[in-house]
Amino acid sequence: MINLARFRPKIVDAIKGYSTQDFVKDLSSGITVGVIALPLAIAFAIASGLKPEAGLISAVIGGFLISALGGSKVQIGGPAGAFVVIVYAIVERYGVANLILSTFFAGILLVAMGLFRVGNLIRFIPVAIIIGFTSGIAVLIGFSQIRDALGLEIEKLPGDFFSQIKAFALNIETTNMHAALLCLGSILIIILWPRLIRPLAKKWAWIGNIPGIIAALILGTLAADLLDLSVVTIGSRFGGIPHGLPAPTIPQLDWETAKNLFAPTLTIALLGAIESLLCARVADNLAEDKHDPNQELMGQGIANIVVPFFGGLPVTGTIARTATNAKAGAKSPVSGIIHALVILFIMMVAAPLAVHIPMAVLAAILIYIAWNMFDLHEFKRLKQFNITYRSILLGTFFLTVIFDLTVAVQVGLVLACIFFIYRISSLTQIEKLQIPSDLDSEGELPLFDQNQEKTLVEAYGIYGSLFFGAIDKVEDLFNPLDFEKPAPKVMILEMHQLINIDTSGIDALKILSKNLQKRGGQLVVCAANSQPASLMSRSGFIAEIGEENVLKDLKTAFNRARALLADSCKVNVGS
Repeated sequence: MINLARFRPKIVDAIKGYSTQDFVKDLSSGITVGVIALPLAIAFAIASGLKPEAGLISAVIGGFLISALGGSKVQIGGPAGAFVVIVYAIVERYGVANLILSTFFAGILLVAMGLFRVGNLIRFIPVAIIIGFTSGIAVLIGFSQIRDALGLEIEKLPGDFFSQIKAFALNIETTNMHAALLCLGSILIIILWPRLIRPLAKKWAWIGNIPGIIAALILGTLAADLLDLSVVTIGSRFGGIPHGLPAPTIPQLDWETAKNLFAPTLTIALLGAIESLLCARVADNLAEDKHDPNQELMGQGIANIVVPFFGGLPVTGTIARTATNAKAGAKSPVSGIIHALVILFIMMVAAPLAVHIPMAVLAAILIYIAWNMFDLHEFKRLKQFNITYRSILLGTFFLTVIFDLTVAVQVGLVLACIFFIYRISSLTQIEKLQIPSDLDSEGELPLFDQNQEKTLVEAYGIYGSLFFGAIDKVEDLFNPLDFEKPAPKVMILEMHQLINIDTSGIDALKILSKNLQKRGGQLVVCAANSQPASLMSRSGFIAEIGEENVLKDLKTAFNRARALLADSCKVNVGS
């Protein structure tokens, strides 16, 4: 019977003993992160090739559902930078309608992953792959903002990296200096804002709570409006922003097109799972909590099932906003719910003001986010790691930039598996054991002949894991085609340091036993641990070589070898 994960959102446990003081802290942190999330939601939607309201809808509905139904105490959900490149590629290739379908199916897949407890398995994805594709996405996000950062007159930006570079080169003469200076100034404000407000924060403490991104958004918008700069704004490119949430609509399902959405759906689901669970781990460290990975996947899945009906884009956990929420003192998922309501309130009240936001300012915000996403520190440390780690990280990074995330993750996982198999196989060793002199002298029959003209008994110790990647070491013990080398009468395999064995290892042992028997030899095994012993029994290997040849320790195995040699001598004498 399949043991499905139970559906129990974190908020159910978090509100036990919930106090007024907890609510005040959740209210404060929810308002703070809601204000920060607003421009990011708009920026991520535009960078993804969608209208600004798509990001706001996703932040409101997705953020609400992830907090209400997820498995983390302070996780903040919504549109994320990691999805920008994927969503843009899907929109360009398949259209917005099919993005909605991909998101919906990805949500179903995420719920299934949570129910079947896949959340515990996500941690097995190597960190090199995560750093590689995250840094690759950061590069793509940064490059995609060059058009708005420089005010280039490019009607539609291509989806792939090299086509974007070509488009920038062909249109570089259309650079708008107002946009370029506004973008540069906004980036400087974001970076220098903590230092600029330090003197004022001593007098007015509330100023210290204003993030640099919000300051750049407000000051950049005011500068463009007061100075009458000729720059593209949200209003001039997209028109107005709705004052509230739209009515849900059922997307049109075209099964012919849906057949092609398997890869995008899998990519959204996989990336959403990785991002959300990584974010939840960060939240655990900041909030001294332990998240439920399977419940988190189910919460993420439900959010991605619902959001498409309102025209939103994929949602997941967001590390920056979650960290802000935790540091602001959030005590429960209520803060995430408040953050979603704050965005909705601002959307309803201040939507007319958003049309004045310059695209160059949003580009500055995304470039800053992309810079923080790129793990420069890890790239600087690459020379300290082995070739395996470097190959996986750099391979995933370049494949993400040159091709797409799906290819990068697939190839990265294949490389990781290959290197892991090689590493484990290199740790598996088979060493020849010397027979102690006291054992060799016991009884009338020696275990070796005096002239060493032929080997009577060979003993080997197996260390590590005998699996499909290491069976060549067993095959090298005896070559049945080498008739010049005498075959041992008895070969002992000592297994007390053999961790595990798979069916390929069992097959290799069966072949070794049959080859020895053809040349008059016998295979004896001893000191097998529980897993190898169990599989050897279930596979019929013990029955083939005889239970009398499966012994508990090396000394008993040597005594068995002496008995076999004695029997062999009797047969030879009798003949």
